[in-house]
Amino acid sequence: MGFRNSLVVAGISIFMTAGAVAQADEARAKKIVNGVCFLCHGAQGESSSEVFPRLAGQHWEYTAKQLDNFKSGKRKSTAMADMSAKLTPDEMVALGRYFEKQPISAESAKDAALSTVGSYIYHYGNKFSGMAACASCHGAGALGTSILPRLAGQFAGYLETQLKQFNQRERTNDNAVMHSIASKMTALEMAAVSEYLSGK
Repeated sequence: MGFRNSLVVAGISIFMTAGAVAQADEARAKKIVNGVCFLCHGAQGESSSEVFPRLAGQHWEYTAKQLDNFKSGKRKSTAMADMSAKLTPDEMVALGRYFEKQPISAESAKDAALSTVGSYIYHYGNKFSGMAACASCHGAGALGTSILPRLAGQFAGYLETQLKQFNQRERTNDNAVMHSIASKMTALEMAAVSEYLSGK
């Protein structure tokens, strides 16, 4: 076998090994989801209650980071601290990748008038209070990045709760910019932006 053929075979072996690892990771993630996560977040991250966030379609890096933060105590949650306590870093990544691949269920906002107000605030901010536009970080489509969450399609009730927690400094594990933003938001603005994002 020539040198070039050896490289091709080696490349195929590495690819097959990576594929096997990915399958093993997904199988492990499914086992964890079906054993624990589905109770609150659903088997495919769809969640059935606004108390618990939808994880389907969320960036895997963001999900893995939140799990790590729950485990370390950087993000406070008695329930999630217990759920993440035994997870390894590899399992956190596997769970993140599993949920990112799940289908996203889009729904219309329940309150169209409130959503319209939220759309304006999300895209333009509030020049009277000095609040910057949410879109300046989270993007016009609210799809986020590897370090910023996907907000589009998230439950309005969950988003509103998170904004309140940022404002009250009950959530401190993420970017401190959110503390500044949330502190400038009225209760109406929080509800409106959350309603808008839920229907995206």
